[in-house]
Amino acid sequence: MGYNWLNRNLKWIYIMPALLFVLLMMLFPITYTVWISFYEWSMSAVTPPRFVGLANYVELFEDERFLDSVINTFYFTFVALVIEVVLGIAIAVLLNRNFTGKNVTKTLFLLPMVATPVAMGLVWMLIYEPSIGAANSLLKALGLQPQLWLASMTQVIPSLIVVDVWQWTPMVALILMAGLSTLPGDPYEAAAVDGASFRQKFVHITLPLLKPTIIIAAMLRLIDVLKTFDIIYATTQGGPNFKSETLNIYGYVLGFQYFKLGSASALLVIFFIIVLAFTLLLIWLRKRLGVGQ
Repeated sequence: MGYNWLNRNLKWIYIMPALLFVLLMMLFPITYTVWISFYEWSMSAVTPPRFVGLANYVELFEDERFLDSVINTFYFTFVALVIEVVLGIAIAVLLNRNFTGKNVTKTLFLLPMVATPVAMGLVWMLIYEPSIGAANSLLKALGLQPQLWLASMTQVIPSLIVVDVWQWTPMVALILMAGLSTLPGDPYEAAAVDGASFRQKFVHITLPLLKPTIIIAAMLRLIDVLKTFDIIYATTQGGPNFKSETLNIYGYVLGFQYFKLGSASALLVIFFIIVLAFTLLLIWLRKRLGVGQ
């Protein structure tokens, strides 16, 4: 009997150590963060954590800087996401055609995605440098006024969106190119016989058939853009005057610069709920549209 039981459950026994490790690595940080969010605790003090209940959450919602960081997060996320998906579709359709140097073009196009975000952030910080940066040098060559870019309170987030779009649009295009390669050829042949134009084929055949892949690419990028930290911290650290400060950046500042671990944990719990809500919404939307069924 013991041998039969072991034989039936052997697959679970093999994966149990890895499963327990993953659960521990996920559940412990989340549980500990939620616990700390109900306490007032500063790493710079010798006093132990003091229970304050929901005071940290109330304080955050009364904090104008926190509310601004929420707006900055959504602004950065949704504008970057829309641009990346639209450009990703256009580039995927373009690179899906046969032309001379196609493989070399694909390789060059994917290079930004290979570099680390921090390295790319530092490179773009030099490009945006107001005095000697390449961006203003190009504007001067075109007879236009130089801009402050990352130093401007109104231009900083659009400038950061350009960096994110430049680095991560290739990933969206790569996913969509994989989707395009699986589309059946019969509808296109029938449309060609009927004399359909390229635009008609794209609107009435390509987009409907590519919809599942577009939604999956958008899901992956939405969750990733919401959590963007490295590019912003490497370039502006939330400045100027906190105008590029997102929830991730403000949480870091609260925890590791102001040493307000309770408030930082409360912010991260709220951020976790926001990311989880968007994830569940996208899963529901995916099922509602019948994607993957």
